[in-house]
Amino acid sequence: MGHHGASKLRLTLTFNPIIINQLDAFTIEDSELVYGIILAGGRGERFWPLSRIEKPKQFLRLTSDKTMLEETVTRIRPLIPLDRVRIVAGETMTEQILAAADYIEPDHILTEPRPRNTCLAVGLAAAHLVKVDPAAVMVVLTADHLIRPADKLLSIVEEGCAVASAEEKLITIGIVPTRPETGYGYIKLGDAHTSGDGSRVFNVAAFTEKPKAVVAQEYYYSRKFLWNSGMFVWSAQTLLKTLNRCQPEMGSLLDVYMDKIGTPQEAQARAELYDKAVSISIDYAVLEKATNVLTIKADIVWDDVGSWNSLERYKELDSENNVLIGETATLDTFETTVFNDSDGLVAVLGVSDLVVVRSGDITLVGHKAKMGQIKDLLAKIEADEKTRKYL
Repeated sequence: MGHHGASKLRLTLTFNPIIINQLDAFTIEDSELVYGIILAGGRGERFWPLSRIEKPKQFLRLTSDKTMLEETVTRIRPLIPLDRVRIVAGETMTEQILAAADYIEPDHILTEPRPRNTCLAVGLAAAHLVKVDPAAVMVVLTADHLIRPADKLLSIVEEGCAVASAEEKLITIGIVPTRPETGYGYIKLGDAHTSGDGSRVFNVAAFTEKPKAVVAQEYYYSRKFLWNSGMFVWSAQTLLKTLNRCQPEMGSLLDVYMDKIGTPQEAQARAELYDKAVSISIDYAVLEKATNVLTIKADIVWDDVGSWNSLERYKELDSENNVLIGETATLDTFETTVFNDSDGLVAVLGVSDLVVVRSGDITLVGHKAKMGQIKDLLAKIEADEKTRKYL
């Protein structure tokens, strides 16, 4: 294993003795097995018009004065040094990534020739890591989540790394729900995977889709379900092995590609890989089919910041429960989000439950209950060549 500088990974948790015995190598302070994989390829369409093709959500400053990508890198730096961080994103995003995070080495950005969802994205990262370090453990994060406190997430990730390097397990990080939520997938908790007080690692009984409101309420009150956060921990070898079992066609394509990594044919091989592979999420493709899946119960503040409606969960509200950002004026307006990043003023009178956004040369006005249909609106805009330039 190559030396990666003076940064050290310190595991300070008290692990279950069974795991400790399996993993003497991982308990040493100088372990350098862990790599951070940040998925940054999404378009963030639900934040249109602020999020646009040339500046998607992960490059916006929605939750702090840093871009969401910067927030993600900063969050994991105490555990994973920069030289072991890899970012997976579209080919057109390289310049934006380097502008937002110029401390990332260009060759640590794994570019995708076209969107192919998360299964191929994590498969690509695993293939490259196995070439560098056959024992690599991957911490897979998404570039556009709000997570607090960061140190609590790191302790959860450490626990996952200990299990992932000791056993051939795929580990999801499941969030303890704070409300009945219809917009997230859920994980049903099975039996505890490890014994002992304070263990947060469980077998997964089932994955369930985004539920209807009455079912989401049942899930919330039962305390047997976690939100599926889209954050994962596993060894690169285990991921590739399980992917081969669950998606043999994609596994074969990745095997062919791996032989070309580091050769002059790598770029062409990656283009062929993305031409031939199906577009499917890691959840559908692998996790829902595999038998070696665990979840870690994470009692942290987490939000996928998925749409304009999510702003009211973490932005300060005025006395009428409005979210007001930028130059705004309101009267007799209730539970409305008003966002303005233009030089002028946005004034709102006598409305409720709306989202009003002025960004650049675009104004969006929508009912909160209809914001889930914003992709349909964008499809209509894209279909008209006169309005396509506004995407």
